[in-house]
Amino acid sequence: MKKIGLLVLLMLALASSVWAQRDPKALEILNAMSEKYQNIDAFKAKLVYKLENPSERLNETFRGEITVMGEKYRLKIGEQEIINNGSTIWTYLQEVNEVNVDNYYPEDDPMAPAKIYTIYREGYKYSFVEEKKQKGNVVQVVDLEPDNKDEPFFKIRLTIDKEDRTLLNYKVFDKNGNRYLWTVSDFDPTLKLTASHFEFDPSDYKDVEIIDLR
Repeated sequence: MKKIGLLVLLMLALASSVWAQRDPKALEILNAMSEKYQNIDAFKAKLVYKLENPSERLNETFRGEITVMGEKYRLKIGEQEIINNGSTIWTYLQEVNEVNVDNYYPEDDPMAPAKIYTIYREGYKYSFVEEKKQKGNVVQVVDLEPDNKDEPFFKIRLTIDKEDRTLLNYKVFDKNGNRYLWTVSDFDPTLKLTASHFEFDPSDYKDVEIIDLR
């Protein structure tokens, strides 16, 4: 009887662990959010990016905006602009008026804007954290943890508007104590864009120096 009792306890513990790793409530929230963004052709939003490291007394804030269409995106943050057409990526540095051009490899960019809405589907555990009020709205918080323990980060925390399923912010926790927080505002899903919006046009940047790294 004692052995049977221990076996039952072990099975319950394992079942509880699996439940926490693949929380059905978290999955429902993530699927609803993902479906919302998959049905949007293009969108634009303002961003606030914060880098924090309490032990290093690091606290930096940058503001910008992003435009996304499928796998393509155009991000302005601080004094740099990143333009990605899905195969080529341009990084423009305003301070020195130069742009670096390189091939784009999606597998090297796990935090790409389009991926954050689907990243949970493979290689991650997910769990529901809480439901709370934030600035008058009800939000739901979900944590993602990578199955691959070699990843430089150990958790991504998503905050999602319960009513309209908009991703309000996400926070990446890395193993060096850094916390990267992206907060979204002024979300506009009504844009009509063409692929040319996600190409770097030198004529828009007077006397820009082009450094081709391909």
